Amino acid sequence: MSPRARRGRGATTRRPPTRRRTRRPGRRRQRADDRLIVLLVAAALAIGVVVTVVNWLLAHWWVLVALGVLTVLASGCWLHHRRQRERWQAVRARGLRYALSELDALHHTRFEEAVRELMHRDGCRDAVRVGGGGDLGADVTATDPYGRRWVIQCKHRRNGLAGSAVGTPDLQVLNGTARQVHGADVALIVTNGRVTAPAVTFAQQQRLHVVDRHTLAVWATGSRPLWELLRAVPPPRRATGLS
Repeated sequence: MSPRARRGRGATTRRPPTRRRTRRPGRRRQRADDRLIVLLVAAALAIGVVVTVVNWLLAHWWVLVALGVLTVLASGCWLHHRRQRERWQAVRARGLRYALSELDALHHTRFEEAVRELMHRDGCRDAVRVGGGGDLGADVTATDPYGRRWVIQCKHRRNGLAGSAVGTPDLQVLNGTARQVHGADVALIVTNGRVTAPAVTFAQQQRLHVVDRHTLAVWATGSRPLWELLRAVPPPRRATGLS
């Protein structure tokens, strides 16, 4: 046996290296092409539908006229109903009345809402109830037709005059926040109960206003705005048709 043959027996046979299969980009490209074709077909169909509709409308122009007339009529009816609703709300606001017995039976949050509604009745269109946790002494805020900012603290007593009286500490809270925090021109407390004499004196000294049960009855059951029932109200901020 020749040396070359011996070397062939002892040596291990080497396998040819395997070739890695590379992914063909043809599938991805084919999917992208398919999507593009679908989009182009959809766009062509949409354009065709639009062109068909436009041509039909041009041939039947009276349909456009009818649609325009119906739109105008519908808009007119909507505006008419809106104005009627606004007028009815204005009539209801002007006729708003609360008896003291009704106010006594309210929950304290509903009492604040009643005060807000009365201010709105008097022409304060932005009257809003802000009472709640962290209200800093303001339960209702409003701007009257003369431009004055009102900050109202409400003290509801379910037992009316028999309930606890509004005292000086309540007015001190209002005095500390109404002008400095809420920018009040008119700061007042409204209660369906009674107010102590020292509290009334403190209110006069600090230019605060107190609406007790008697004043509340005149305001809630009548039609005069609150600023006509109070003394020493600040002058108007701006001239209006009411001034």
